[in-house]
Amino acid sequence: MRGGWSNLQFISNARVPILKFKSNQQGVSCDISINNLPGQMKSKILLWISKIDGRFHDLVLLVKEWAKAHKINSSKTGTFNSYSLSLLVLFHFQTCVPAILPPLKEIYPGNMVDDLRGVRADAENLIAETCDANINRIISDRSRSINRKSLPELFVEFLRKFAQMDSWASELGICPHTGQWEQIKNNMRWLPQTYAIFVEDPFEQPQNTARSVSAGQLKKISEAFLRTYSLLISKNQNQNSLLATLAPPYVLRCLTKPPNRNYNGPIRNYSGGYFQRTQPQVQRFIRPPPPLQRHVQNASQGTSSNGSSSKGPVQAQAQVQNASHGTSSNSLSSKGQVQLQAQGQAQIWRPKSQKESL
Repeated sequence: MRGGWSNLQFISNARVPILKFKSNQQGVSCDISINNLPGQMKSKILLWISKIDGRFHDLVLLVKEWAKAHKINSSKTGTFNSYSLSLLVLFHFQTCVPAILPPLKEIYPGNMVDDLRGVRADAENLIAETCDANINRIISDRSRSINRKSLPELFVEFLRKFAQMDSWASELGICPHTGQWEQIKNNMRWLPQTYAIFVEDPFEQPQNTARSVSAGQLKKISEAFLRTYSLLISKNQNQNSLLATLAPPYVLRCLTKPPNRNYNGPIRNYSGGYFQRTQPQVQRFIRPPPPLQRHVQNASQGTSSNGSSSKGPVQAQAQVQNASHGTSSNSLSSKGQVQLQAQGQAQIWRPKSQKESL
């Protein structure tokens, strides 16, 4: 009524009915659902996982903005929803070498939705206690191999990994719960398979989070992955084309605004596990969401996450360019690094099933 919001839509036929709207001041799109405890707990667990490695949180944000720029982030148009994109990033972190995140069964071994029964507070407490204990155990494991790749390198590898998903999606499914590719024909929980691509919900098995993706749009999605990957590994890059590929127009306008030199936020270090976020809370009340608004506002003013000025996009470009030449963002030499370019040809990656890997 005060004019602060626009584009109100009530989606009554969704699996979980929601009210969609957009903030006129910040330009942020929002969804409201009522009494959706499974959705709340899924979001909380994904947030808690960032305690293991903060690059997960940052790459999810980058991938979502990139997907919006290529118009492949809308279940209404037959492409990925935001949740399935988050799970793709999670699966990438589980399957890169060395792995950054463990299979989700090591964080919560059960089917989380099945355990949300009885007294709500007791169910939440049990899930929070289980996740907290397992996440702390994983963090304290000194024998765990550390992946020190920069965020740009991980993003380029993410694009390469899924660049030809239309060629294998009919055979292989993505299972973040086990952290492995699985043969669809051998998974009785997924049959009969009637989807263009299968990204299993690790907290509500065997639901497919990508069930809205159509066969026709899967080709478009694959082309967006391949097109961006080819650009990022090419030698002919410029800032304008690079930023236009990575983010939608409204984000580009934010990046050109004067920097906020009064920002005193945390300094990020992309070597893994660099900042502390909300831990699993054992409580008898619903905790309000973490204060992310300031982070979004700072980003809209052209400030990077480490408090730098508007030179951030230029530095990000340099990082991606370094990644395309096999050099990490911390100026290490290309020796020992993954070569992302071979004679100017894009080397496309194809997944192997568990049987083929063995």
